[in-house]
Amino acid sequence: MGDASILTPSVPKTFGASAAGSRTTPPKENDPYRYQLGFGNYFSSEAVPDALPEPGRNVPQRCPYDLYSEQLNGTPFASYRDTLQHVWMYRIRPAVAHARPRPMPASPDLTCFSPQNPNVQFTPLTYEWGPLEYPEEEDQVTFIHGLKTIGGWGDPTLKEGLAMHLYSCNASMEKKAFCNNDGDFLILPQVGRLEIQTELGRLMVRPGELCVIQAGLRWKVSLPDGPSRGYVHEVFGSHFELPDLGVIGSNGLAHPRDFEYPVASFDMDQSKWEITYKLAGQLFAYKQNHTPFDVVAWHGSYVPFKYAMEKFVPLACAMKEQCDPTIYTVLIAKSKTPKVALSEFAVYTAKHITALDTYRPPYYHRNMSTEMLGMIYGEYHGSVRDVQEGCLSCENSYMPHGDAYGAWKEATTKQLEHEVAGKDALSFMFHLNNHFSLTKFALERNPTIKQIPGYEGEFWDNLQGHFMDHLDEVNTKLAAMGLPALGQGSA
Repeated sequence: MGDASILTPSVPKTFGASAAGSRTTPPKENDPYRYQLGFGNYFSSEAVPDALPEPGRNVPQRCPYDLYSEQLNGTPFASYRDTLQHVWMYRIRPAVAHARPRPMPASPDLTCFSPQNPNVQFTPLTYEWGPLEYPEEEDQVTFIHGLKTIGGWGDPTLKEGLAMHLYSCNASMEKKAFCNNDGDFLILPQVGRLEIQTELGRLMVRPGELCVIQAGLRWKVSLPDGPSRGYVHEVFGSHFELPDLGVIGSNGLAHPRDFEYPVASFDMDQSKWEITYKLAGQLFAYKQNHTPFDVVAWHGSYVPFKYAMEKFVPLACAMKEQCDPTIYTVLIAKSKTPKVALSEFAVYTAKHITALDTYRPPYYHRNMSTEMLGMIYGEYHGSVRDVQEGCLSCENSYMPHGDAYGAWKEATTKQLEHEVAGKDALSFMFHLNNHFSLTKFALERNPTIKQIPGYEGEFWDNLQGHFMDHLDEVNTKLAAMGLPALGQGSA
């Protein structure tokens, strides 16, 4: 085929985890692609009949159609079976066929983290950032070059840690692809769909859906709706998985069958391409004379996926008390510390609030985890922070937070009735293990930065200790027990 010849089968034949084959979802009005279903399944897919080797072998002496066999491992070779993730690809040319990688100019807004890094700062302060501004029309900014690191902790070279990014872009990636060697990306578009082409197939990701693309895979982003912005969460050395259900039982939270995986789709393209790699927060690039998206067939479990967050099943109804926010958790990534999550991703959809004789707003609390709250659509009106669509807020590890005094007085005195919270809104929160450092972009160069109103000291000056209003009652009870009375100056 010539340089301009590109072939992408529109309805590839697909085989799934069972011997009889797997059912795929039909195309929709806003999503032309088909998907295989089931979180954590082992999938098989081929865009050309009989492109996969016969069962029982991965590397035959000669693959069907003289394709090249290539394996990508997302976990060490010697892994427990329940954690092992890998994929076998059968492609027109192997990924090794490229020129020597060259360092790219350093990006001031993309970084890694350590206390010694002068570009990041650990701080106990609480911040909020507005939505990123779109690039100027004359500045063609792709998804990758529109990434702005807000903060994080850890080191991808040690396979432990995480990062939080915002993105704003106005250009498709055309003959360019990206590969993140540092970790997995969890992408949350807030405005504009992302058409993501990966080596294993295509996904159309709209606002309200999440997409996970694992480390080591090559992919590109096109913008079918024009300029786009959103959020990206990155984890180093770990992979996202469903949380255990424990006493919840078999049903609830995110259902495994609602996670969608691509089917094999490939191009025949012998034109010039540029591939950008991210390694330890630095960018490298190389050239090659053919498309990276030439995988005709594949099978494995190390596969990108997406999930529509409105399908989440919240478990919030109760006669009394509040449940921990873990009941809203969609995905977790485990840390190296046993039974401690590196990151928890929770989503807040519409839910019934029924608890009686209960303080319903978020109670005053201090967490080991850093909390990062974002809004896809709708509004979150807390008394201290007012998170609009596209905003992001940060409450750092162990720092106290909660509603303002006026909100406390209202919540403790009003008549409680059944209500629906979060109607026509979709927000999310990351619970991030460990202290969280912020970048110079987040602290200085982001024009939308602000400290959350109310966290200056004078905001709390009118807060009253109403225990003092009950001293007569308390002293009566103390006297009955033969204990000394409390005075106005008592602690």
